[in-house]
Amino acid sequence: MDSRRMPRDNKTPLIQKIAKQAYTTFNGLKSSSGGENKVVADKMSELISLVTAVRAADLKIAPRKTKPSSGAGELQSPPVTYMHICETDVFSMGVFLLRTGASIPLHDHPGMNGMLKVLYGKVSVRCFDKLEDKVNGSPVPPEFDPPLAPLQMGSVWRSVLRSDTEYSETSGPCLLTPVRDNLHQIDAVEGPAAFLDILAPPYNPDDGRDCHYYKVLQTVADKGKDAKSNPEQQGEKEKDQTWLLEVPQPEDFWCGGEPYPGPAVSV
Repeated sequence: MDSRRMPRDNKTPLIQKIAKQAYTTFNGLKSSSGGENKVVADKMSELISLVTAVRAADLKIAPRKTKPSSGAGELQSPPVTYMHICETDVFSMGVFLLRTGASIPLHDHPGMNGMLKVLYGKVSVRCFDKLEDKVNGSPVPPEFDPPLAPLQMGSVWRSVLRSDTEYSETSGPCLLTPVRDNLHQIDAVEGPAAFLDILAPPYNPDDGRDCHYYKVLQTVADKGKDAKSNPEQQGEKEKDQTWLLEVPQPEDFWCGGEPYPGPAVSV
């Protein structure tokens, strides 16, 4: 075979392949119908395969030794840093760096799909889904501990804990959809961590895709169960349901920015 006709795709950086596949995959999701479901599934499978293979070295990122992100002395150094890689109207992609002990608080991705792939370190990801009704739709509103102010009650959502999983660089990506695992909290485990983050479509407040933060509430009834009953005796549905209070961005969380050092990406 003439070597001049051999494909040269092996020279394309992996992150460029991921970007192009993400555009193809999520652009297809926007207009997919029942007959196209298999095509979309195939595109998603290819994206997952590419994202699973990516490593920190592919993006010229190396693990960093950092101190825990706590205390007033950390004010000049954000607990979380973001490296922007690219953004289109279909998706955005970047890298989050978490200092030792850092956490990205529980937040949502309204109407968005996403992938999280650890590049180094280890993270714990707790995923929740909102259920349809807010607390005001409950026949008997629960009693919370500590009690909430009346104005706060309209910002309480019934939810279910879907998963609580640890991911490392050898793990596949954590996936979220507009209706499944959409809310999550990310904690660095045992040291600093970094992960590739893909969101589709990107955050856009003008389109109703703004980020909201939440706090897990404890009810008086739950507190009694913790002390008196065995969780294994509770039904799975009852055990995993909880209540979330929408809150402002936590004061101890903020995100800095720094340049992305890896291969240039164009879409």
